[in-house]
Amino acid sequence: MIDKKAIEHIAKLARLSITEEEAHEYSAQLGKALSHFELIAKINTDGIEPLVTPTEIESFWREDVVKQEFTAEEMTANAPAKAGNLFKVPPVV
Repeated sequence: MIDKKAIEHIAKLARLSITEEEAHEYSAQLGKALSHFELIAKINTDGIEPLVTPTEIESFWREDVVKQEFTAEEMTANAPAKAGNLFKVPPVV
């Protein structure tokens, strides 16, 4: 089970504010989801070839069209930190 501290850390990374009750609820929900993945991981798949898609679908390719839908100011409007029209991020060493 995922503890409340991990849920709060995930919420902080996602820039979400959650209440104590929500953290407890999300912890239970995420624990249930992860237990289902554990069940799936136990299935024996020896000799089964992986599929790209479950059905035979022909690829549909579209022409790439360049569009300018947003201005640089609109794209960086909600950034926690920016320098001009750029996202400001911590230095990576």
